[in-house]
Amino acid sequence: MTDTDKANVLVVEDEEDLAQLYTTFLEAEYDVSMATGGEEALEIVHDSFDVVLLDRQMPDLSGDEVLARLSEHGIDIQVAMLTAVEPARDIVNLPFDEYKTKPITRDELLALVQVLIERATYNKHSQEFFSLAVKKTTLEKVNEHGSEEYEEITEQLNELRQSINVTLEDMSDETIPPELIED
Repeated sequence: MTDTDKANVLVVEDEEDLAQLYTTFLEAEYDVSMATGGEEALEIVHDSFDVVLLDRQMPDLSGDEVLARLSEHGIDIQVAMLTAVEPARDIVNLPFDEYKTKPITRDELLALVQVLIERATYNKHSQEFFSLAVKKTTLEKVNEHGSEEYEEITEQLNELRQSINVTLEDMSDETIPPELIED
């Protein structure tokens, strides 16, 4: 994406009125496509999309299944689960970047897409770190801290944090921005 290009966003929502509302919220800032089901989303999704806003419960193909198929096909896109489904421990194994429970306001939706576009510029370790941090926070919100899945994510986050810290330590002071250097 160049500075003059608008980011491409795919809205996947089986409630057509809600899909249209999200599209209206976003279309002034982004190039927006809309799918009203998982099968339709898979027919039109491709690597040129920057963000997918994905409903989790859809009658033809669930958001979970869409995520699995995107992974199978090696399509690497920032994905936000935007759903009425309260999160549970099963989110640990889903390859998403954000999880938001409906309803969501226009400003929240715009901010969500902007954050995901920014994260897409990060390296894979940083993207993985943020994805795990979102899952950890999401589980905390539904009082799943202390569960085996929560502990697993916490351990993965700590390992990734250590890896990132070692990478920063290996860099010379000239290659690290001053604001990242700890006193």
